[in-house]
Amino acid sequence: MKVLAVNGSARIEGNTTSLIKMVFEELNNEGIETELVELSGKNIRNCLACYKCFENKDRECIIKSDMLNEVIEKMAAADAIILGSPTYFANVSPEIKAVIDRAGLVGIANDFLFARKVGAAVVAVRRAGSVNVFDAINKFFFINQMIVPGSCYWNMGIGLQPGDVNNDEEGVRTMRILGQNMAWLLDKLN
Repeated sequence: MKVLAVNGSARIEGNTTSLIKMVFEELNNEGIETELVELSGKNIRNCLACYKCFENKDRECIIKSDMLNEVIEKMAAADAIILGSPTYFANVSPEIKAVIDRAGLVGIANDFLFARKVGAAVVAVRRAGSVNVFDAINKFFFINQMIVPGSCYWNMGIGLQPGDVNNDEEGVRTMRILGQNMAWLLDKLN
């Protein structure tokens, strides 16, 4: 089994990465393979709303000038997908929004490519707005017919400077339980 995490943070090794790694630790403890894709500095384009993915049905976005088709391919091959985002003005990062829009359309256009995969949001936040981020990512999972496990709270960690989320006891506990619940669900589905 494999879990792919797509990190939409502008910071490599920032709080979003720390939270994802907490989930990964629990998954790895259960023998589940994990892979982290960092979008930082990758210039991911927005969706053009051209709907060529519905015409072509080739499991790709027509935009070939960035790495998103590689991400879509990895998402299709994974058993579970984590989308991680910091909270930017009470919303997802532009990179995660591009993944949601473009991968979402490609997935739907190709007979729901991500259906019945496990999906989990991981959100880093300084103080407020994270519920909107959590909600936006979960809507991607739900419209793509994915299965979303819960945790003991919304999947978020609070911190400003890189590493601060490690001091958020409730956030750490939430990520650990999320990883345990993902591992349990993946075991039941397989």
